[in-house]
Amino acid sequence: MIDKRTIFEIHRLKHLGWSDRKIARHLNIDRGSVKKYVANPVAVQKRPRRGSKLDPYQDQINRLVDQDPTVSAPVVLQHLKASGFDGKITIVRDYLMELRGKRKQRTAYCRFESPPGEQMQIDWGHFGALDYGDTRRNLYGLVVIESFSRMLYVHFTHSQKQWALHSGLLDAFAWFGGSPKQLVVDNMATAVVERLGSVVRFNDAFLDFLRHFCVEPVACNPGSLLKRGRSSPG
Repeated sequence: MIDKRTIFEIHRLKHLGWSDRKIARHLNIDRGSVKKYVANPVAVQKRPRRGSKLDPYQDQINRLVDQDPTVSAPVVLQHLKASGFDGKITIVRDYLMELRGKRKQRTAYCRFESPPGEQMQIDWGHFGALDYGDTRRNLYGLVVIESFSRMLYVHFTHSQKQWALHSGLLDAFAWFGGSPKQLVVDNMATAVVERLGSVVRFNDAFLDFLRHFCVEPVACNPGSLLKRGRSSPG
């Protein structure tokens, strides 16, 4: 049985004008399955729903979304792993999309397929706090995703200030083995100072840092970063 994500890809590629043969070869499935799900996209729903690894963690995910409606799947995954979850990020993304679809009207995003090394996306996540004697400090994670492979790097720090952002990006570039051509950011103050519609004013220190690597900053629509799939910059 083909999963819903594959069915979505079949219809997306068909809409782009791909032949059944080309779709089957690209998704590594037989051509008969492509024809079947093009003709009847809801056929997958006939099989009764099986239990999911996420079932014991749904209340925890709901609380995270209550606290931060724009919380990203990589951040949620980190929280779940700390609680014993051993599943993949794919089902976390699917559940978040389903949950948000129930809570509010969905916003449409264009899927953006970037070549390897072309683009990375960054965002901050909050991971509670750590005690140091009588001192308690917030723990943050700079989440960096390579858009093509969806490979994930998280840099932990106690600050979201300018130096912490630059330090985290340096570590990420070293870990990935290079810097991208584009760096997609949300509305973090250390990157975006002001925006008016499509007009964006970037933080000067952030631009100076990226200039050394010849990296182009791209500001996405607020709250759209790191969602399911490869979201396009707004």
